[in-house]
Amino acid sequence: MVWHPDVGALGDLAEAITTAFPDDVVRAEVVRDELNVDVQAASIRRILSWLRDEPSALFQELMDLCGVDYPDRPQARFDVVYHLLSVKHNQRVRVRLATDEDTPVPSVTGVFPTAGWFEREAWDMYGVLFAEHDDLRRLLTDYGFEGHPLRKDFPLTGYVEVRYDEEQKRVVYEPVQLQQDWRTFDFLSPWEGAQGVLPGDEKADDAAASKSG
Repeated sequence: MVWHPDVGALGDLAEAITTAFPDDVVRAEVVRDELNVDVQAASIRRILSWLRDEPSALFQELMDLCGVDYPDRPQARFDVVYHLLSVKHNQRVRVRLATDEDTPVPSVTGVFPTAGWFEREAWDMYGVLFAEHDDLRRLLTDYGFEGHPLRKDFPLTGYVEVRYDEEQKRVVYEPVQLQQDWRTFDFLSPWEGAQGVLPGDEKADDAAASKSG
């Protein structure tokens, strides 16, 4: 457990949550006027309940829940991040935990019902599992979608492309085919680099010449 002291109410809250959960809080520190709390995954429900109900905290709004992918991290590849707001105290706190793609994270829908869709999105985009979520299915992608598109090893083109077939009168899935038009880069392409002077840059060359003269 590591606690970084800081003056002010957020520093006091960091000390309070570290004292209340000495075995569950890995780190609590104030960064850019926001409190970051790293916790053990198994204790996430108890800690969020405490932050919601504790009179000195009253973080009663779950503003967001998202995933972060660290594919090169050797053990716990993903972070799950919870952003809370206290309207009463006009404060924000960020709670983070680490997990892998096989270990379910306890669902917090019993603490914040709004977490239901957030957890579905984290599962859809990253493949993070949430235990005891009663409707954990895809939210932003289609039912037959393969993979999790916000993982950093997911191909930029995806695996399939979707189009409406007029003959079959239905949506069909086909392997991705990159058209040749997308391979013909012009002078504005970041891959090719600019050839010659871009429109407007000639003024900069004229100004530089006049200064040198």
